[in-house]
Amino acid sequence: MTIAQGLNMPNGVAFRNGALYIAEISRVTKFDNIEAQLFAPPPPQVINAGFPSDTWHGWKFIRFGPDGKLYVPVGAPCNTCERQEEIFASITRMNPDGSGLEIYAKGIRNTVGFDWHPATKELWFTENGRDEMGDDIPPEELNHAPRAGLHFGFPYRYGKALIDTAFKTNMRPEQFQPAAIELPAHVAALGMRFYTGKSFPREYHQQIFIAEHGSWNRSVPDGYRVSLVKLRNNRAVSYEHFATGWLQNNQYWGRPVDVLVMPDGSLLVSDDFANCIYRISYSRQK
Repeated sequence: MTIAQGLNMPNGVAFRNGALYIAEISRVTKFDNIEAQLFAPPPPQVINAGFPSDTWHGWKFIRFGPDGKLYVPVGAPCNTCERQEEIFASITRMNPDGSGLEIYAKGIRNTVGFDWHPATKELWFTENGRDEMGDDIPPEELNHAPRAGLHFGFPYRYGKALIDTAFKTNMRPEQFQPAAIELPAHVAALGMRFYTGKSFPREYHQQIFIAEHGSWNRSVPDGYRVSLVKLRNNRAVSYEHFATGWLQNNQYWGRPVDVLVMPDGSLLVSDDFANCIYRISYSRQK
């Protein structure tokens, strides 16, 4: 493992056809031809200013999908609540010029990490569970959205079938999309990526790496690592720890935020507590 000091991996940004897109709480802007204007960028173009201004879960991770649309999540503006505005607790998508904004998926408390399966092109994403239910519930989630229009449960359900009795709904159980796999409670699963490189052993190819930022209110801390979810026949079948060591004797010295696969097949891991980027590479023993 190698470390780059004094850096933070940029999130809340996306890059397409020479333009840099930036997500703010209530709007998305872009800079055209940014690489030719790094030292004197023009004023940003506002492409969509129709997002809520609530700051709780207002930070946004954005990415362009295989369909060419920009995906923008809108978290719930609370720990747990019901809001009439349909855009809350969702993942939206829009055209690169900001037009055609629509809700792709609902019932998502907050996601700041998603990716598309390199073969099926279907969306997978992490989701943070609510607080104040105890140390071990509710589970956090890795979710799979193979099509638009699915509801992932918030604020009525968590994981595969855990009911939140604080809220009543007329929706039937079969109308909710259960988690693809349950993750430990409060680990703060953030960025995720399918491994599309070739340098890691074959068992990692097209599997999912997840950055776990770590718990903030659990009596015994958990998370602070990079985990691995393995898929078989497009279904999540196992969860295991991949890179650990940031949490020692219940004290953390680093907090993983995001993961990124590099062209050489190595894996970058950003850390917003130690303020650095780690590079994880693989070499065969001789």
